[in-house]
Amino acid sequence: MSWHATVLTLFPPMFPGPLGQSLAGRALAAGLWRLEVRDIRDAAKGRHRSVDDTPFGGGAGMVMRPDVLDTAIGSDDGRPLLYLTPRGQPLVQDRVRALAGGPGVRLLCGRYEGVDQRVLDARDAEEVSIGDYVLSGGELPALVLLDACIRLLPGVMGAEASAEEESFSAGLLEYPHYTRPAEWQGRSVPDVLLSGHHAAIAAWRRAQAEQATRLRRPDLWRARVDSAPAGP
Repeated sequence: MSWHATVLTLFPPMFPGPLGQSLAGRALAAGLWRLEVRDIRDAAKGRHRSVDDTPFGGGAGMVMRPDVLDTAIGSDDGRPLLYLTPRGQPLVQDRVRALAGGPGVRLLCGRYEGVDQRVLDARDAEEVSIGDYVLSGGELPALVLLDACIRLLPGVMGAEASAEEESFSAGLLEYPHYTRPAEWQGRSVPDVLLSGHHAAIAAWRRAQAEQATRLRRPDLWRARVDSAPAGP
C-alpha cells in the first residue's frame, strides 16, 4: 500500500500545489504516494458553516472549534496526526525519516489564532514547527513536511545514495558542489575534485561539511561533539 497523506485545511485548492510537479508529482502519478485533502468546513454545521469562535479569556483573533475539527479528523487509522504550528517541536531530518518510513501522515492546518487545545490533547496530536517564524496558516508548512517525506519514499529519488550525503544525514551540513566548466569567471574548481583520488575527495568533502557545520550551525556541531563517544 502506498504512503498515504491526508491534509485537513480550509483551503483545499492549495494542494497538491508544488507537490504536483517534479519528483513528488511524478511519484503521485505513479501511485508511490497518495493524497487526500479534506475541507474542514465540510464538518461544520449551520447555515454559515462556522469553523471558529472568539477565544475564552479574551484576546485578538478567532480560534478554530474543537467539535468541528474532531469531526473533520474522523476515526483514527494509525497514522500520526500532526498539527503545524510555530509552537511545535522543530521538524528535523530524523523525524522526517521516521514519518517517511511509516504508513503516512495526517496533517492539520490551522488558521486564525490557532486551534482549541482540547482537540489536540484528545487526539494526541504532535505539534510540529518548520521554523521560528509565523505564517498565515499551516498549509505551507504542510507542503514543506510532505515534500521532505515524499522524496525519501522508495522509488521517488533517482539516486538513492544522494540522500545519504545530504545535509543533516550524519549531523552535518552538506559539502559544496561543483560542475562544468572547471574555470568560471576566474574561479576554479578545487584541485582535489579533479584528481580522481576517491579517498582524498571523500576526506575533502568531510572536512568541508564539518567546517560549514561549525561556522553556520554551531548548535548542530555542539550536539555532534556532545554525542561523540569519549576517548580511552
